[in-house]
Amino acid sequence: MEVSVNGTARSADVEPRTLLVHYLRDVLGLTGTNVGCDTSSCGACTVLVDGRSAKSCTLLAAQVDGAEVTTIEGLAGDQSGDGALHPMQQAFHECHALQCGYCTPGMVMAAVSLVDEYDGLDADGVREGLEGNLCRCTGYQNIVKAVLAASE
Repeated sequence: MEVSVNGTARSADVEPRTLLVHYLRDVLGLTGTNVGCDTSSCGACTVLVDGRSAKSCTLLAAQVDGAEVTTIEGLAGDQSGDGALHPMQQAFHECHALQCGYCTPGMVMAAVSLVDEYDGLDADGVREGLEGNLCRCTGYQNIVKAVLAASE
C-alpha cells in the first residue's frame, strides 16, 4: 500500500488483516494514536483520513491505500520541532480540557474534523459531534469549551 502519513509518503507491504492503528503504532512508531477499547466505541484511535475523522481501529491499513492520513503527531504541521501547537491543541491546553490525556489525541482529531465540517457550532452540536469519543476523566465541560474556543 502507498499512503501519505503526516505529509510523508509511505509504502509498505501489510498483511490484509492489519488494522490502521497497528500500522501507525507498530510499523511507523506513531504512538500518539492510542488503542483504547478495540471495539470502536471510545475514539482514542481517531485520526484524519483525507481530512475526515476515522477510528483507526475500524479500518484496515489497506483501506487507506492512496489516502492522506494525519495523526496527532502531524496535526500542527510543524516538523521543525519549535513546539507550535495546532489551534485545537492550544485550546485544549488553555481550557484544561484533559486530565489523564489518554483520550486527548483522538478527541483533538475528532474535534478538528468536527470544526472543519460544521459552521456555527454550539455546545450541543459539539457534544453531539463528539459522542463517539469517550473521556473517563473530565466530564466533558472543558472539552466542549475548548472546541468552541478553537472554532472561533
